[in-house]
Amino acid sequence: MEEFDHICMKIPAKAEYVGVIRLTISGIASRMGFDYELIEDLKIATSEAITNAVQHAYKDKEDGEVNIDFSVYPNRLEVMVSDKGESFDVDKVKEFAGPYTEDVQIELMREGGLGLYLIESLMDEVRIHYDGGITVMMTKYLQGEQVETNVKTAST
Repeated sequence: MEEFDHICMKIPAKAEYVGVIRLTISGIASRMGFDYELIEDLKIATSEAITNAVQHAYKDKEDGEVNIDFSVYPNRLEVMVSDKGESFDVDKVKEFAGPYTEDVQIELMREGGLGLYLIESLMDEVRIHYDGGITVMMTKYLQGEQVETNVKTAST
């Protein structure tokens, strides 16, 4: 079994806590060696998944929580965002919303559809499960990790 570090966080389902997770993922990804652009991709995709949970899962309920799990592997970061709120039909939203084309005005896209499209375009792998809530599992691979360890310089 592949070794990895696991970090688990739980936040109230409130928009003001999204920034805490953005800071956390930035620190984890930076420590792993992700470059600035990939860290920004991770932050945006994770923020979108959390925002979807906050806006859609719990609606006006004050007692909702969002769980965020980070699995740190040598070659990738896996982020899992889950809630126990009301599920929605992901396939219907995706069918209506995507694929995105430049001739469609962003303002006309249904709420939630653009977020899912954005998550899938920024991450290397995305899986969505529903079981008494929604779980979004996202994977971002550490680019170029093998290239640097196997490169021989011209002077050797």
